[in-house]
Amino acid sequence: MPCKNKNHLMLVLFFLVAAFYTKAQTVPFSGQVYSKDNNTSLSGASVQVKGSPVKTITDSLGVFKINAAKGAVLIISYVGYDNTEIKTNGNKDLKIQLNPANKSLQEVVVVGYGTVKKKDLTGSVASVNTKDFNSTPISDAGQAIEGKAAGVQVMSSGAPGSNVTFRIRGTGTINNADPLIVVDGVPTDAPLNNINPDDIASFDILKDASAGAIYGSRGANGVILITTKKGKNAKGQLSFNFFTGWQTAAKTVQMLNAAQFAALNNEMLANGNQTINPAFAKPDTLGNGTNWLGALLRTAPMQKYSLSLSGGSDKYTYYLSGSYLDQQGIVITTRYKRYALQFNSEAKVLDWLKFGNNITFTADDKPSGSYDIRSTMASNPVQPVYNKDGSYSNVLGNPLWYGDITNQIGTAHINQNDTKGYNVLGNIYAEITLASGLKFKSTGGIQAQFWDSRSWAPVYNFQPNPQTQAYLSEQYNKSLTFLWDNYFTYDKTFRTDHHLTLMAGTSAQNNRYDYMNGNIVNFPSSITQQLNDGTGVANIGGDASEWALFSLMGRANYSYQDKYLLTATLRRDGSSRFGADNKYGVFPSASVAWRISKENFFKNIQVINDLKLRAGYGVTGNQNIGNYAFASSLNVAQVNFNNNIVSMVYPLVLPNPNVQWEQVEQSNIGIDASLLHSRINISVDAYLKNSTKMLVPAVVPVTTGYSSTNVPSINAGNMQNKGIEITVNTHNLTGNLTWNTDFNIAFNQNKITSLNSSTPLYVDNYGLNANFGIDAVGHPANEFYGFVTDGLFQTQADVNKHAVQQAGTSKYNSTSPGDIRFKDLNNDGVINASDMTYIGNPNPQFIYGLGNSFSYKGFDLSIFLQGIYGNKIFNANNIYQESMNTGENQTVRTNQRWEGAGTSNYMPRAIYGDPNNNSRVSTRYIENGSYLRIKNITLGYTFPKAILQHIKFSSLRIYASCNNVYTFTHYSGFDPEVGVNGVDYSVYPVTRTMSIGINLNL
Repeated sequence: MPCKNKNHLMLVLFFLVAAFYTKAQTVPFSGQVYSKDNNTSLSGASVQVKGSPVKTITDSLGVFKINAAKGAVLIISYVGYDNTEIKTNGNKDLKIQLNPANKSLQEVVVVGYGTVKKKDLTGSVASVNTKDFNSTPISDAGQAIEGKAAGVQVMSSGAPGSNVTFRIRGTGTINNADPLIVVDGVPTDAPLNNINPDDIASFDILKDASAGAIYGSRGANGVILITTKKGKNAKGQLSFNFFTGWQTAAKTVQMLNAAQFAALNNEMLANGNQTINPAFAKPDTLGNGTNWLGALLRTAPMQKYSLSLSGGSDKYTYYLSGSYLDQQGIVITTRYKRYALQFNSEAKVLDWLKFGNNITFTADDKPSGSYDIRSTMASNPVQPVYNKDGSYSNVLGNPLWYGDITNQIGTAHINQNDTKGYNVLGNIYAEITLASGLKFKSTGGIQAQFWDSRSWAPVYNFQPNPQTQAYLSEQYNKSLTFLWDNYFTYDKTFRTDHHLTLMAGTSAQNNRYDYMNGNIVNFPSSITQQLNDGTGVANIGGDASEWALFSLMGRANYSYQDKYLLTATLRRDGSSRFGADNKYGVFPSASVAWRISKENFFKNIQVINDLKLRAGYGVTGNQNIGNYAFASSLNVAQVNFNNNIVSMVYPLVLPNPNVQWEQVEQSNIGIDASLLHSRINISVDAYLKNSTKMLVPAVVPVTTGYSSTNVPSINAGNMQNKGIEITVNTHNLTGNLTWNTDFNIAFNQNKITSLNSSTPLYVDNYGLNANFGIDAVGHPANEFYGFVTDGLFQTQADVNKHAVQQAGTSKYNSTSPGDIRFKDLNNDGVINASDMTYIGNPNPQFIYGLGNSFSYKGFDLSIFLQGIYGNKIFNANNIYQESMNTGENQTVRTNQRWEGAGTSNYMPRAIYGDPNNNSRVSTRYIENGSYLRIKNITLGYTFPKAILQHIKFSSLRIYASCNNVYTFTHYSGFDPEVGVNGVDYSVYPVTRTMSIGINLNL
C-alpha cells in the first residue's frame, strides 16, 4: 500500500510540473492593428496563434491581448485586407499594419478588345459572379444571371432548351431590342444555351454607351461579354461537376371538373336559348372527370455531367472540357439534350509570340410532340383521355356540348416535331510583342450553325379535326459567319503618375444564311417517312441572304496618379444593310472618373476607403433591321396572259435607299463607394437613353402601285429610357461564420417620343383577331389598349340608363343584366372603338434581386430572391377560358359568375354567343404582374482537406438545391414571367426544380 500511494504522489507531482512548465512557455502579448493606407485602427480584426486554437479579436481601438509561446507566429486577418503573419520574438507590444486588399477593385473586367481593372472603370459595367455557375445546378447561363445585375431584365421559359430574353436598361426600340452577345471576342447570335455554364470564367455587361460604343452599330441595346475558362501555369487539375433533379410546374391553373363544366354548359346554353345536353341533366353525377392539364404535365427528370481538365506551364496552358445535359420537359414529349466540348489553349512559342484558340462545339436535340397549353386548358373534362380499349378518345357529338378540341394528349404523342443543331463557335489568334508595351493581335473567328427541323403527322381519326393524310415537312438551315480582327495595343506608364493605354484596329465580319425546305402529304405507310415516299404534290422552297460589316476602331484610356481617369472611343462601321449614301456611321463616346479617395483632403475620412465619381456620354447604333431594307423586295408569281400561264417578277415593297442606322445617345453619371474597410460596397448609376432614327412603317399610297400593307421602314421614330440603378454588396460577418449580402435594384421609365404619324402602331394580336398592345407617342412601348370595365349590370334598369353597348330584341341577342358594363369615355351614349384607351403598361417600374450567402466551417447556404414591380400582364388565355360562351372548359374562377342580381360584380353571365361581347379586349384581362420569387436555395457541404488528402481529392462538395422555390404574386395564370411584351397566351409553364449535385476536383 505505501508503494502504491507513493506512485500516486509521483504521478500528481509529474502533472503539476508539466502544467507549470507548459504555462511557463506562454507569455502575454499585446498589440494594435491598423490600416496601412490611412493609419486607422481596425476593430474586430482576428488574431490567432498559428497552429493553435488560441484566438482573439481586436477591440474598438484595434488593441488585442493574447497568450502565446515565445517565437510563435500570429495570423492577423480582417475583411478587405490581406492576411498578415507576425513572428512574436521578444517583442510583447506589437504594431501591426494590414495592407488593404481591395480585391474587388483589382478584379479585371472585360470591356471589349481588352480588359481593365474594376477600379479604373469609367463607364457602367456590371460583372456577374460566375462562382454561382458551378455551385448551383444551372443548365443555361442566361438563367443564371436573372436578378444578379442591376438594370438587366432576364425573361425565361420553362420549356427545355428555350433561350432567355434580355432587356438592358429597358426596351430601346420597337424593333429588335436584343443586346449584342460576344463570346471570347466573337460577336454571335447563337443562343446562350449553347454554352456550358461550367466553362464560363467571366460574364460582363456593358450597359451605357460610353462602354458599349466600342461595338458601334451593334451596341445600342447593350453588350454581353462572355469569356470562357483558360488554363493556368500549374499542374493539371481534373474537375467533375454533376447534378440530377426533378422538375414540376411551379403553379398550374385550376380548371372546372366534369360536374362544374356540365353545370356551366347547361347555364350557358339556356341563357343563349339553345338546347341543353341531355347527358348533363344531373351534373353532380359526373364527378371530377379528366384533368387534362394534369395529363399533359408531368414530373420531369434532368441531369447534367461536366468534366474538365486544365493546367499548363509558363510556355503552354490548356483547358479542355466536355459536358452532357439531358432535360426532359414537364410537358410530355418535350425534351432537350446538349453535348458540348470546349477546348482553349495558348502557347508561347517565342518570348515575343503567342498563339491560342478558344473553340466551342455543341450538338443539341429538341424533340416535342404537337401540344398547346391553351387548347389543353380548353379540353372537355367529361371526355376521357383513353377509350376502354386503350385508344385515344374523340370528341363525338354537338360541339356546343362537348367542345371542338382535338385530344391534346393523343396529338402530343403521335405528332412528331424535332429540331437538331450542330454549332461551332470560336477563334484562333496570334499575339506579337513588338516593343515594350506595344502588342499586335490578330484574331480569326467563326460561327458555324447547322440545324434541321422535321415535322411528321401520321393519319389518325381524332374528331373533330382528323388527320386524313400523313404529312411530312423538313427544313435544313446553314449559317456561316466569319470574323477577322486586327488591332494594336500600347500600354505604358510615364514618370510614375501617367498611365496610358491605346488600342486601334479593324474588324471585318460577314455572314451567309441558306435554307431549303419541302413538304408533302399522302404516304402509303407510316413506316416510310421520307419526302420521296409521299405521293401528293410536293412543295419545295429555299432562300439565302448575306450581310457584311467592316469597322475601324480606337480607344484611349488615360489615368493620372490613379485619381483622374479618361476613356475615349471611336468606331466607324460600314454595313451592307444600308444604301450607298448611308453605309457608314461613326459612333463616338467619352467618359471620365475622379477617385476622390486618392485626394489628400480625403485621407482623414476613415469611413470611406474608396470613392469614385463617373460620367460618360456616347452614341451607339442598331443595324438589326433586315438585310435588304434599302432595296425593293421582289416577288415571283404566275398570271394568265392571253390564256397562257406566264411567270413574272414584280416589286412588292417600295425601296427606301435612305434607310439609316437606328441610333442611341446615352448619358450616364455614377458613383462607386467602398466603406468600412470594404465591408460595404455601393454603386449608383443614373442614365438618360434617347433612341433616335427608330425604324417605323412608312405610309405608302396605293396610287404608287406598291403594296399598302407590305411597306418599307423609315427612320422616323424616337424613344426614351431613363432610370437609376443601385448595387450594394456587404460583408456582414467574418470568421468561422461568414455572411455576405448582394442587393441590386433598377428603376426605368420608357416612353415613345415620336413616330411616323399620329396614328399608333398595333402589336401583339397572337392570331386572335384582337390587338392587345399599341405603340403611341407619349406612351411606353407595347402598352395595352382596350375598353375599361365598370362592373356588371345587375338589373335591366342599369342597362337602360347606360350608353348603348349592343342593341337587340331580347336578352339572347342584346346587352342584358349580368353583362359587363364598359365605360363611355367620350360620353356620346354609344360604346364603340372611340371609348378604347390605354389600360396597362407591361414594362416594370423596377426590377430587383437580393442574395444572401452564409458559410460555417464546411457548410454553405445561399438564398436568392428576385422580382419585378409595377408591370401589368394581359392574360389572353382567359379570352377563351373565362368567356363562358362556347363548349370549351373554363377556369374555376367562373364558378363566381353572375347568376342573378347581386351574385357577382366582376365575372359576367354565361351565355352562348356572348351578344354583349364581354370577351372584347378590356381591363378585364389586365392583371398585376408584380412578383417576388424565392429564386434559389442551395445548401452545400465541403469536406475538410484533412479527410480528402487520404483519397487524393483536392476538394469535394455536395449540395442540395431548389430553383423557383415559391413566387409571391397576385397573378392568376401559371406564372407572372410571361415574356417581354407582357402577354400570356399558351406560355410554357415555369418549372420548380429540386436537385442534388457534387463538385469534385482532383
